[in-house]
Amino acid sequence: MQGLSYISDHTPYDRDMPMGRPSSKKRTALGSRITTARQAAGLTQLELATQTGVTQRVIAYWEREAVSLRADQLDALANALRVTADDLLGRTQPKTRTPAAGPIGKARRIFDAISKLPRHQQEKIFSILEPFITQHGKGKAA
Repeated sequence: MQGLSYISDHTPYDRDMPMGRPSSKKRTALGSRITTARQAAGLTQLELATQTGVTQRVIAYWEREAVSLRADQLDALANALRVTADDLLGRTQPKTRTPAAGPIGKARRIFDAISKLPRHQQEKIFSILEPFITQHGKGKAA
C-alpha cells in the first residue's frame, strides 16, 4: 500500500518562534540593547543582517559577545533599527532645563499646561497671546 502525501499551505511555524538553540551565555548590555531594538523594529537577525551588510551569524555574535563596533557598523545598525547610536550605546540625553537652575516660573507652568490641551483650544489661546506679545513685547511672536 502506498502512502498519500499531503502538502499544506498552513505551516505550524511562524516568524515569532525562536530559532536555534538558546545560548548559555548572558547577553552583554550592548547586545541586549541591539536585541531589544531589533525586536521592537520587528526584524529577524537575518533581516537586520541583510540591511546592515553583514551575515546573520555576525548579528548573533554582536547580540551575545562583548564587541567593539566600528563607527560605520554602529551607524548602519542605528539606521536599520530606526534608533540613535546613543540609544544603542546606552547613553541617556540629559534633560534640558531653563538656564536658571531654580524653580520653574509661572509662565512656564502655564505654557506646559497649554501644550497638553487639544490643538483647537491651543489655537484660541495663541490667537489672543500672539497679538498681545507683538504689541507689548520687545520682539515678534514666534
